[in-house]
Amino acid sequence: MASKITIPEIQAILDAELPLVDVLGMQVEEVTAGTCRVRMRFKPDLIRPGGTVAGPAMMALADLAMYVVVLSLVGPVDLAVTTNLNINFLRKPGPKDMIAEGRVIKAGKRLAVVEVDLYSEGDPQMVAHVTGTYSIPPGTPDAA
Repeated sequence: MASKITIPEIQAILDAELPLVDVLGMQVEEVTAGTCRVRMRFKPDLIRPGGTVAGPAMMALADLAMYVVVLSLVGPVDLAVTTNLNINFLRKPGPKDMIAEGRVIKAGKRLAVVEVDLYSEGDPQMVAHVTGTYSIPPGTPDAA
């Protein structure tokens, strides 16, 4: 099954509706039906005390990846929103770009459960593991 949205279509939504994505230096690199890869460019402004990338920035990256996964299944919809996000920080990320690899676990008519693995670029060790649920607005084509 092909993605129901392209990277340029996703980028147009992000440019118009989510300026924080640009502020944080995030970019969608790959999207297929139910999966994606999103990059957050390293910026010294994202470092918190202790020399690690701030948790809120990593959560934002994971949330964007979940959003892209949902859009890949249902196409461009305005009100697909996060209803739950759980993150387990596993290790300190290096001062490098962060990579989010997202995939759908289960998608239905009203909810999608998504999983995201976060990595520092070039390091195979996972930095954080994220699971979340997105609400799919009524009347949206079935994601399942």
